[in-house]
Amino acid sequence: MTTLLLERVHQHLTTMKLMTVDALLEPTLERAMKESLSPLETIGDLVEQEWKGRVSTTIRTRIKNAGFPVLKRIDEFDFTFQPSVDRTVIRDLATLRFVDNAENVVFLGPPGVGKTHLAIGLGVTAIEQGIPVLFVNASVLIEQLKDANCTDQLDKYLKKLTRPGILIIDEIGYLPFDAQAAYCFFQLISRRYEGGSTIFTSNKSFADWGEIFQDHVIAAALLDRILHHCSTVNIRGESYRMKDRKNHKLWTDRKESTEKRFPNV
Repeated sequence: MTTLLLERVHQHLTTMKLMTVDALLEPTLERAMKESLSPLETIGDLVEQEWKGRVSTTIRTRIKNAGFPVLKRIDEFDFTFQPSVDRTVIRDLATLRFVDNAENVVFLGPPGVGKTHLAIGLGVTAIEQGIPVLFVNASVLIEQLKDANCTDQLDKYLKKLTRPGILIIDEIGYLPFDAQAAYCFFQLISRRYEGGSTIFTSNKSFADWGEIFQDHVIAAALLDRILHHCSTVNIRGESYRMKDRKNHKLWTDRKESTEKRFPNV
């Protein structure tokens, strides 16, 4: 009778898609007997594990759908290699108060210094707190905006881009914007202004944004909206990628030196 009842419970749990409870049912029942847990404690434990499992699955799905090129976390950032980055500022950003206030964040600095790492890290932190995030490369975003504009779908696409609590626009400045791109980008920033947080990364100082958009008037209007409620993090330092290349070159040089000193005989 007990075996039949257990099989029936497993069947019902599977039907209701309570997969975590189904997997943990018997181990939890055994532990309940050994530790003399009450029925309520046993049920509570199973429900808690099911909830944690679903939250974990939801987070993994949202991280996947966010479009991050790689998965990075704030606690993985090497502050010792980039001492120009103030830990206190990053810790404060990681509280996500800037999202509550619909403020923006701009990471400025040369290539390879960790701008994208920090932007993704904040995005992952936000997703873990239930905040929708979308990551997009600036050049890809511009092409998508222009395509939407040419097919009379710009308004629809802009609505999609205004939904996330955080929109991360990566690598502004690597390619110039033509007039249509600048117009579409301005529409996006205007839509998100004081309504949602946007994180930007750029290898250009604000003084150079007029060249990026090939229009100093539009650049000024954009910066006026972006910087009105904004935290700017300037990163000055060496490239992580160059560090890895240097380490590889050092290893290669040492290897070649060793081979010269101790040739095969």
